[in-house]
Amino acid sequence: METLSALQSLGLELPSPAYIVGAILFGTIGMAAYWHGKRSQQRNLRWLGWGLMLYPYAVSQTWVLYAVGVALCAGVWWEWGG
Repeated sequence: METLSALQSLGLELPSPAYIVGAILFGTIGMAAYWHGKRSQQRNLRWLGWGLMLYPYAVSQTWVLYAVGVALCAGVWWEWGG
């Protein structure tokens, strides 16, 4: 418990369950998009897949995670032939 309070005093927090679920969900969708883009030689789909897999490391707020994730998923849907 001392370690947790020491980390919180440094400004570090554990992510919420909603954040973890979102990161896993968008990472999985990104992995599928990347694989499909690689097989079908669609460069934009591969980049969108990379973006979905890596952007959760750059954002810390849950609402930003979901906003960016939904926007990138819309791009994947558009590129995939939606």
